[in-house]
Amino acid sequence: MAVTLDQVADAAGVSKSTASRVLSGSGRVSDRTRKAVQSAAERLGYRPNRIASGLRTRRSNLIGLVITNLVNASFHTITGVLQQRLDEFGYQVLLCVTDADPARERRYLEMLLDHRVDGLIIVGTGDNNAMVREVSAAGIPVVNLMRSPDGAPGDSVMAADHEGAELATRHLLDLGHRRIAFIGGPPTVDSGRDRYAGFAAALAAAGLQADPDLCVRGPYTVPFGAEAVMRLMGGAVPWPTALYSANHEATLGVLGALVQLGVQVPDQLSLVCHEAAPWLSHWHPPVTVVDSGAQDLGELAAEQILRRVNSRPDAGGDHDSTGPEATGRLIRVGSRLVVRQSTAPPPVN
Repeated sequence: MAVTLDQVADAAGVSKSTASRVLSGSGRVSDRTRKAVQSAAERLGYRPNRIASGLRTRRSNLIGLVITNLVNASFHTITGVLQQRLDEFGYQVLLCVTDADPARERRYLEMLLDHRVDGLIIVGTGDNNAMVREVSAAGIPVVNLMRSPDGAPGDSVMAADHEGAELATRHLLDLGHRRIAFIGGPPTVDSGRDRYAGFAAALAAAGLQADPDLCVRGPYTVPFGAEAVMRLMGGAVPWPTALYSANHEATLGVLGALVQLGVQVPDQLSLVCHEAAPWLSHWHPPVTVVDSGAQDLGELAAEQILRRVNSRPDAGGDHDSTGPEATGRLIRVGSRLVVRQSTAPPPVN
């Protein structure tokens, strides 16, 4: 016979309602009580009826994570952190990878709304804001991660991309570089816009302007990175002495194209890449990077979605997550520069 919730509560020495709160993922219990109930449930082999529980409590114990890709090393780290942290509180992450396709993104958002997930974390394309607002209007808390489109509901957890770009560019300027190339994302996306702005601001502080012939901006794809390098360094125009690759997904293409062209880093070209990835420290030579703090971004996104979910009236919270506090809260994680062997003073002609 199936083990009942009453049996789990008796074994843990708590009330049925307390056992129910623990097994539904509520944060309104002590760690000691949570461990006792979880231990009893595991020992007895208790398996809750999620469908019945969801109908009764209006909770699914599901958090939707809509993300553009897993090529980006930061997104990969963030996804792992979110799965681990949310699992600790009894939530299952529904991972939806859109490949930056607005139509696919919309289908995922509709599916998550139909399943009445308890929360939504989204790295969005910016093309489905109306649908995200519909999700929020249904009482589902939203956290915008890495990108915060105009008019998007919910909290936003963002990287300090402007600051990171300034750090990268100042580092190259301090080494003596003046012809600095920039490969970045599109201006319609926060990171593409903010990183270019930080790059331009650092140049302006040094009395320089961004050279349009040395700046290539485009989609977050590997082929774009290779195409951008060929455009910058495959012609007769004098090469830049430094390159800031601010489009992380394009970085693989950037590195491959530099190898194909036989460019010696840093003897002929200094290189800084935005966003840390473990393999960049093992490249030859190890690559200087702007670390956006992916681990912290994942931790903060988990913290914010749990706070919002637990503040809902059906979770016993004190206020409605669709009220005034449900929009506009912005949290930024600072960037840091990790200097390695890919940057050096410009070559002497």
